[in-house]
Amino acid sequence: MHRIKEDIAVYILCGGKSSRMNTEKGLVEFHGKTFLQWILNAVTPLTRNITLVTKNPAYARFGLPMIPDLVEDQGPVGGIFTALADSSFRYNLILSCDIPKITTEVLTSLVQSARDSDKDVSILSDGNHDYPLIGCYQKSLLPAFQHAIEHRHLKLCPLVNSLRNQKLIITQKDQAALRNINTQAELLSLT
Repeated sequence: MHRIKEDIAVYILCGGKSSRMNTEKGLVEFHGKTFLQWILNAVTPLTRNITLVTKNPAYARFGLPMIPDLVEDQGPVGGIFTALADSSFRYNLILSCDIPKITTEVLTSLVQSARDSDKDVSILSDGNHDYPLIGCYQKSLLPAFQHAIEHRHLKLCPLVNSLRNQKLIITQKDQAALRNINTQAELLSLT
């Protein structure tokens, strides 16, 4: 019912420093599963074209393709640049590895809205905060991300705001799906 044709790629950014969590975020466990496994549960009904952007060999246990950042230490902008450079698909669902409550329904809505739009990037928003690491980026944005890296414009929200974008306001009932977990305290408060 949720399957989106195999014409979309998913890239999960697992290459962050996790300095606030003090451990690899994608491998943190929540209710007996890693954050990454929760995310995979949400995306596998949509497509099998899933790649992890990381050089950490600990992620090999998931049996998915892994690619390192093309340019190291460029944050999420570098991760998205790497994903777009690797992809052969027009639509690329980019996700951070710290959103264990994400759902197939929310992602399906995002991808369908991206396809129905004339915008180059579609991201989720709760009306107050934007979530560019839950976004659908078109392959055509590769030069914009390359330019950002070359000029050290590494703040993702201003970059997304400079592009032809749409921000999809998530319903109140689905807002928990957006929550990214960055600290042990946030993990302890997660239900």
